Amino acid sequence: MLAPLATLAFLATIWLLARIALDMADGSGAKILAALRGQPAVAEPAQSVGPISVRFQPRAGSVRPPMHARPEWRAAA
Repeated sequence: MLAPLATLAFLATIWLLARIALDMADGSGAKILAALRGQPAVAEPAQSVGPISVRFQPRAGSVRPPMHARPEWRAAA
């Protein structure tokens, strides 16, 4: 008597998981298909401004000095 109830619970769980997965894919299905085709999901906005240049300078203490490996360290590795 327990096997039919366990089977019914298992099938209901599988159905619920499949339903949730289909609902999630339904909302973003167009994006998924566009990604599989290699196309952008949304149209690219028109660029009204030119490219923006970004300058990066690390902070004074964040640059580490180069570390040279010693033979005993190589042997330990």
